[in-house]
Amino acid sequence: MHMTPIVVGPGDGTTIDGPVGGPVTFKVRAAQTDGTLTAYENVVAPGDGPPCHVHRAEDETFWVIDGALRFRLGDEVHSAPTGSFLFIPRGTPHCFQNVGDRPARVMVLLTPSGMEWFLERLAALGPDDVDQETFLTLMREEGMDVVGPPLAVSHPL
Repeated sequence: MHMTPIVVGPGDGTTIDGPVGGPVTFKVRAAQTDGTLTAYENVVAPGDGPPCHVHRAEDETFWVIDGALRFRLGDEVHSAPTGSFLFIPRGTPHCFQNVGDRPARVMVLLTPSGMEWFLERLAALGPDDVDQETFLTLMREEGMDVVGPPLAVSHPL
């Protein structure tokens, strides 16, 4: 495949319902990058975040565009205010939580491409059709393993 440069303007991209309280807007996808990169903007509602999990095949990078998050990376918990950048190598247990009082915006990069199929499958089902077992099954099928609970609001930094 011959790749070409990609420019995505502000507010552009394909938007779907995200799993953590807000929309996910894809900026670049596997088909556009020959599988080397998936990039999306994720809006995370206050208090929300995924369970602690690992990616088997992708490294994950976060840039906090706006908001106040915190991340568990392995056994450590880190504050991640606006402007924070985090690189999470594949196989690292991690989760995050919006600890602010308004939606947070993060840019997420996955290398090589991955997880976009999980997000699409989850959005296609709709929130009323996704129970915990379905969520965990989709995660496993798309190369992720849940290894712990989400961060709790009361967890100290």
